[in-house]
Amino acid sequence: QVQLVESGGGLVQAGGSLRLSCAASGSPFPGMGWYRQAPGRQRELVASLTSGGTTNYADSVKGRFTISRVQDENTVYLQMNSLKPEDTAVYYCAGSTWSQNVGEYDTWGQGTQVTVSS
Repeated sequence: QVQLVESGGGLVQAGGSLRLSCAASGSPFPGMGWYRQAPGRQRELVASLTSGGTTNYADSVKGRFTISRVQDENTVYLQMNSLKPEDTAVYYCAGSTWSQNVGEYDTWGQGTQVTVSS
């Protein structure tokens, strides 16, 4: 079964850190990313990573968030530092079973809530 399972969300004070994990199974995922969706807003791409190691970040998280991958574990992480209240959202892991291109994702996790208090 091809699936992505996120974990690691929670409540944190502004300035704090969280690390999200996404465990992939059932297929190789040459391209993976993290999206987020806040109430009343569209889902946005936060960070992406290809199997070749290329990363991309939304301007709003550059310098604060880091996406990484442990190949042997088939797990992708999103380290989030210096969190702000505007980072509050449901975070989704996404992966592509066929492409490294950003956004061409065909598999999604269930989402994990991140809440940053001021």
